[in-house]
Formats: sequence, C-alpha cells, structure tokens
Amino acid sequence: MPCYSSPMRKPNWTATLPLLLASCGAEADLVVYCSLDQVHSEKIIQLFEERSGLNVSAQWDVEANKTIGMVNRLLAEKSRPHADVYWNNEIAQTLRLKRAGVTAPYFSPSAQAIPASFKDSEGHWTGFAARARVFLYREDLPGQHAPPPRVESMLLPEFAPHGGLARPLTGTTLTHFSVLSQQQGKDAVLQWLREAKNSGLSFGPGNAAAMRRVCEGDFPWCLTDTDDAAAARRNGYPVHLLYPDQQEDAPGTLLIPNTACLILNAPHPENGKRFLDFLLSEEVEAILASADSEQIPLRPTVPTPEHIQLPGKDFRAMAVDWEAAALELEARQDDFKELFLE
Repeated sequence: MPCYSSPMRKPNWTATLPLLLASCGAEADLVVYCSLDQVHSEKIIQLFEERSGLNVSAQWDVEANKTIGMVNRLLAEKSRPHADVYWNNEIAQTLRLKRAGVTAPYFSPSAQAIPASFKDSEGHWTGFAARARVFLYREDLPGQHAPPPRVESMLLPEFAPHGGLARPLTGTTLTHFSVLSQQQGKDAVLQWLREAKNSGLSFGPGNAAAMRRVCEGDFPWCLTDTDDAAAARRNGYPVHLLYPDQQEDAPGTLLIPNTACLILNAPHPENGKRFLDFLLSEEVEAILASADSEQIPLRPTVPTPEHIQLPGKDFRAMAVDWEAAALELEARQDDFKELFLE
C-alpha cells in the first residue's frame, strides 16, 4: 500500500493505521507530487505500484491551493528535491518550473505519438489527457437563451445577462485568458474584461461554481471545463456542451492538458522515468477518458467512450504557443487581480 499523504482524504484510521504504518516505515522507491484531483489520479498511481512492485509515496495539493501550492513547494525544495515526478492538471505552472530549473529532460518512448504541440522540444514536460474550455448550457429554462458561439461574444447584450464564468485569477480560467492575452494583446483582453464586468456577465470563484449555478437554474449557460460539465451530466442535470470558436475565422477551442515532468536531481530518477513511461501511455489516457472526469486523449488511437469529443475529429482545437502563454500568465496575473479584487 502506498504511503499516501493528502489533506483531502478522510480514511477509517482504525482499519487502515496498521497498513499505513507498515507502508510508511519502508523507504519510498518513488515520490510523486500530484495536482490532479486524488479521486481521479490515485487509482492510476496504485495501478503502477501494483505492476512495478515499487513503494510509491504520492502527495496531493490541498483544494484551496490547487497547483500553485505544489509548484511553490517544488520551487522551495529545488536545492534538495523530495519528489521524483510532478503530475500537474494543467500546463502553465509546469513551464514555470522548467524556467526555474526544477525539471529535468526526459523523452519517454510512451509519448512518441502525442502531438508535438503538447510536448516540450527539450523534453522537460509532456502533455496528455486534456480538458476543453466549453460552454455548458441548458435548454429547459425560460427564455431559451443559447450560449454564444464564440468566447469573445460573451459580453454582447444578447448573451451577457444570461451567462457566467470564473474570475480569471486561478486555474484554467487564468490560463485561458493568459492565452488570449498572448494571442490578441494585453490591452485588448484587459479592455474586454473591463467591459465584461459591466455587461451583466456573472463572475464567480471557480469553474465548478459556475457549473453549479447552471445546474441550479440561476442562468442558462456558463464557460467551464469539460470535467465540470461531465460532473453536471453525471449528476442527472439536463445539460449540453458547445465547443466554442469553431467558425472558419475563429481560433478554435482551447485544450488544456495534464502535464508530467521529471524533477532535476530527483532521489529516484530511474523509477521516475518508469512512472512517466506508464503515465504517458495510451492505456492511462484511456483510463482517464473513461473515468468520471472524462479527460480528452491527445492521440486519436486511444479508445474512448462514444460521447467523448476528440480534437481533429469532432472539434477544432486552438493552436497555442505554450511557452509564450506561460510567460504571459506571469505578466498578467497582477493585472487580472487588480481588475477583480478591487
């Protein structure tokens, strides 16, 4: 049994304490830091442990500090790393670690078929199992207010009073608007956000909160991620998805992948590489696609449930310069905070 450490988990201590003590008494053969929700990632880590015979110590972010907390921990441990691998549920903060000299290059043979646009050319990170930024909507509410076809159209009078999204301060919404700022220019995006604040759009604390308000009927649509949309559908709400920006002159729908990287001077680098080979396999993308989070494979050959929409087949994905977008995120965080925390 792994020596897991997670503030989110509430085990039955009476039943599990002897097993935990036995496991934690042995030195870990592999240490994985993970920002993907434990409910989705733990089973995969356990499967690797069972197959490899290695003793794995897995540690998760607390929900309130999702991704940023673990990244700051890795930065603080740079001179004496504890982790071998970081499994991030997004990409921009992973690039921050690369620039800070925290990651080590490794070209996993399992990742050969992953598109080059989702891999670091120097081998410091690899993307897999993405979420798409989509409109979640209902058709059964009074007024029949459909979502806009484009993200930029959200602030128009015919759409704005009927929709919502997260403030662009954390997570995928911060990444999304940083990508837009990099592509369209900061002045254009900051002006759009100023106008959006006064347009009638509802800005909330996160994607899950926006999803819940649609489920509760507060407004008919929101901008969110496909994993939150999957949760709404799984809980029985009559919701639908629209992949935005599919018009010929539009940029396409933003995909934000999980990323994985090897830590520089890791205590168990060879075991870290073994784990990356497993994590970046088609099998794991298939597991994540079939799981409750319904993550989108980046390889068309990965078997998926019929309702999973695939890039290049069912929708057109946005082309992103991730290095430039990550730099833009760092540059724009304070600007976004000034707008939404004033």
